[in-house]
Amino acid sequence: MKFRVERDVLADAVAWAARSLPVRPSAPVLAGLLIDANDQGLVLSTFDYETSARATLNAEVHDEGRALVSGRLLADICRSLPAKPVDMVLDGARVSLTCGSARFSLQTMPVEDYPTIPTMPQATGTVQSDVFAHAVAQAVTAAGRDDMLPVLTGVRLEIDGSTIALLATDRFRLSQCELGWDPRTPDDTVAALVPAKVLGDTAKSLTVGSEVTIALSASGSGEGLIGFEGTGPGGVRRTTTRLLDGEFPKVRSLFPAEKLTTATVDKAALIESVKRVALVAERNTAVQLAFSEGVLTLDAGSGDEAQASESIEATIVGEDITTGFNPQFLLDGLGAIDQPTVELSFTQASKPVVLSGILEPGADGSGQVDPGFRYLLMPRRLLS
Repeated sequence: MKFRVERDVLADAVAWAARSLPVRPSAPVLAGLLIDANDQGLVLSTFDYETSARATLNAEVHDEGRALVSGRLLADICRSLPAKPVDMVLDGARVSLTCGSARFSLQTMPVEDYPTIPTMPQATGTVQSDVFAHAVAQAVTAAGRDDMLPVLTGVRLEIDGSTIALLATDRFRLSQCELGWDPRTPDDTVAALVPAKVLGDTAKSLTVGSEVTIALSASGSGEGLIGFEGTGPGGVRRTTTRLLDGEFPKVRSLFPAEKLTTATVDKAALIESVKRVALVAERNTAVQLAFSEGVLTLDAGSGDEAQASESIEATIVGEDITTGFNPQFLLDGLGAIDQPTVELSFTQASKPVVLSGILEPGADGSGQVDPGFRYLLMPRRLLS
């Protein structure tokens, strides 16, 4: 194996492929990055039996061959190299890397022990890369992080014709995001439960090109596979990951069909107010929100402890209401909304609030809510 490649192209591709390497691999070879130089160019791959990453890039290949080296070490080395072409040569059990006057010699691992990289499933359709990345970033806001509840660490991806819906919940909040896409089969209806972290990292990393191809295998169980393909600097990027096994809760019905009280507020003002008032809120206690007569009053703290109170303007329609929320969860939802004006809609104080962006607020502050993203948040018990 012998090839030459531009430093920036190599460094970016190695960093991209190595980002999904396991921190504590079950076998030493799973910490490796597979380098494959052939007549088509250079292919860099990683795989840990769950998630695979494959970057194809242009290179001057003089001798074909394959080598397996430490992925994180190679990423660290490439990041530090001078801005000059990189030459790599396989010499026995070591790989020699030369860039200008910098030289490195890396120990290889047995290629024959490395697992076979999964094949990308058949393409299901394409979606605009920046729109997809933004929608995924909104959806994963509510995804669970408790590995004891693996189903809730995923995002349910629902494909219905030309629409994709993304749903995530950690039992205390729920996000729903919808976007359009270009399906290969217009009448397809399919669902998959994708690990939230992999989905978030992948969508964010595939925004160089204009489109992302989504490829979903027929199986909807844990044996199913989903793939994402896009363009990166110097070539094609491809990721596959196993779908999560288990039944995602039927959460759509949690969004209420009616609104008895709505409050429209300036998002930036509410975020800043929540941040200030939450400074005195003890761990796992709520910030109180009281909506009355055109004013939203926020309170935190109680008894002999520190207390804080602040009021901001709000357009309120319906009955007065007082409730409370985990301040960080509230801030997460507000931060995921694009519009500068938000609507908080309630049925009653003990029921969840639904946060939505206002597309075009009128003179009274009300207006049409954004149908693309909704964030539902469970209330917290207020301290007396």
